[in-house]
Amino acid sequence: MESNSKPINTVIFDLGGVLIDWNPRYLYRTIFRTEEEVEWFLAHVCTPEWNEQQDAGRSFAAATEELVARFPGHESAIRAWYDRWQETIRGPIPETVDVLETLKKKNQHRLYALTNWSAETFPWALQHFPFLHWFEGIVVSGVEKTRKPFPDIYQILFDRYQVVPAQTLFIDDNHANIQTAKSLGLHTIHFTSPEYLRQELTHRLLL
Repeated sequence: MESNSKPINTVIFDLGGVLIDWNPRYLYRTIFRTEEEVEWFLAHVCTPEWNEQQDAGRSFAAATEELVARFPGHESAIRAWYDRWQETIRGPIPETVDVLETLKKKNQHRLYALTNWSAETFPWALQHFPFLHWFEGIVVSGVEKTRKPFPDIYQILFDRYQVVPAQTLFIDDNHANIQTAKSLGLHTIHFTSPEYLRQELTHRLLL
């Protein structure tokens, strides 16, 4: 059980997988014929590790050309990652947005977002998801040239917005990100579903 010795006055949300339904499979299921082909491509070509480098600031152009040189037989599918990037996003996760809206209306907690997201595509998200403007601030990995789970990106948020970890709750669907947050003294919720998030926030008397 995490300590509740100090009242929580700040809540930090992850975005992809928590508030926004992002999954490259949405795109690649329209490109490949079988689920096995999709999974092979995402495990061996456009891998999570490759994508993380763009989250940390590498340009789309450099990332694409590097991969095309390694896998020329998959050039069209590789280029689709960014040429058709919007197709990897299904939309908001409405139930989680409802939770965020409830917190906003209660107006008892400062609200921030900390996201692994490319600087090149995040402006599109800001235009298409009005709820992103409910946050007092958003730290975007691609802008900062670092990413979760590295501690320095958390520290950027702490310093920029005078956030006190012991009085802050961090919500993320990635276990590694949660572990770093705990090591830095944050309260945490490992997001597995909107229903679980609502239950946890209610249990902690935040909703």
